Amino acid sequence: MSEFSVLFVCMGNICRSPTAEGVFRGKVNQAGLERRVRIDSAGTHAFHIGSAPDRRSQRHAKERGYDLSGLRARAVEEGDFARFDLLLAMDWDNLALLEQQCPPPYAARCRLFLSFAPDAPVAAVPDPYYGTERDFERVLDLVEQASDGLLAYVHKQLAQRA
Repeated sequence: MSEFSVLFVCMGNICRSPTAEGVFRGKVNQAGLERRVRIDSAGTHAFHIGSAPDRRSQRHAKERGYDLSGLRARAVEEGDFARFDLLLAMDWDNLALLEQQCPPPYAARCRLFLSFAPDAPVAAVPDPYYGTERDFERVLDLVEQASDGLLAYVHKQLAQRA
């Protein structure tokens, strides 16, 4: 049974949030914490429910050793706010949508993902969907950086719960 849980959130759950899910899952597995940390992703909009991640996201992630092929898009559900310790939005718009939907007791669980990368050059992960191949690489750079900070945070949380 997992002891800590993270939900990554973007608009459609086909680019940024599945990339974050795949990268963070890889880092959690490398740390040997796969049985203790539950990881998922979802979208604030139901545009792509059941769809695989964008082929460009999959290709760029695979080049770095992350497999996104088994992931499928879903929308944020009301129960997610109680089920997950953190709901990490990729940008300000999706954070605002999460905060609007979030029951008050769980408000502190909603944060920007890049808050775990204080040295990142931006505060939000930009949407690469209408961008270039380089934009997908930039997303991976930011996601890897924030995942390292998030993993350190999760280690501390798990130690406190032990």
